[in-house]
Amino acid sequence: MASIITNNASMTALQTLKTVQSNLTETQGRVSTGLKVQSAKDNAAYYSIAQTMRGDSASFNALSENLSITGASVSVARQGTEELGKIAKQIMEKVSLAQANESVDRSLIQKDIADLVSQFDSTISQTSYFGQSMIDGTDTVTVVTGVTREGGTFKTTNFTFDKFDAAAVSTALGGIDVSAAADAAALDALMTTVEGEMAKITEAEANFGMVEKRIDNHKNFNSKLVDKFDSGVGALVDADMNKEAARLSALQVQEQLATQALSIANQAPQSILSLFR
Repeated sequence: MASIITNNASMTALQTLKTVQSNLTETQGRVSTGLKVQSAKDNAAYYSIAQTMRGDSASFNALSENLSITGASVSVARQGTEELGKIAKQIMEKVSLAQANESVDRSLIQKDIADLVSQFDSTISQTSYFGQSMIDGTDTVTVVTGVTREGGTFKTTNFTFDKFDAAAVSTALGGIDVSAAADAAALDALMTTVEGEMAKITEAEANFGMVEKRIDNHKNFNSKLVDKFDSGVGALVDADMNKEAARLSALQVQEQLATQALSIANQAPQSILSLFR
């Protein structure tokens, strides 16, 4: 039935045009942002997963920065401890000289030892990074390495290590006095003391080296995890630009055709007027 009141063809063409324009707007949004899931409205499940993974990625990035700071402090501590070991070795050589030659002036040797102990103390004071020293006591340092979600609960992973009490070693070395040694046995006891303190320094060097390596390993692993998180998020929410480009071209053609169809449908009532001429 032909009617000038109700144009069914026009309504159908209009609905088609609206659908095409809606799809076109959606596709243009994907092309402009590069995302197929921009909000929870697009896909609630994917959006929720992506947001969680983005949060974890941000956490690992922040932890990696903290690891870098801690790693630098440990590296400085290791280098400082190595320098302390060199100074302690020189002190041991001075004590050995006092042992080997009875004709040497032990008071002069003792002055050298006192100067070396002073250098030892200066090295302790200088061995810090951004005001943080790892050789100033026996405190336990906790290093947060990552995050995990066990049973849906957010937790951190960490490990601990002990600082090196270099001041205690300095006190022991400062107590060495070859000029006051009464006999060879006393000098032997002083040598034993130096060797014992050197063993502590060597152990501290090894510990700091292992901690520094462990931190580097965690940083490398975290970097790989962040890459995987970002890749996983991309798989969920990134748009396939090749597909979207083809879809955009097709929708633009469909919009033109729908517009023409609507124009034709709107002209249909005009044909009824010819019946009254």
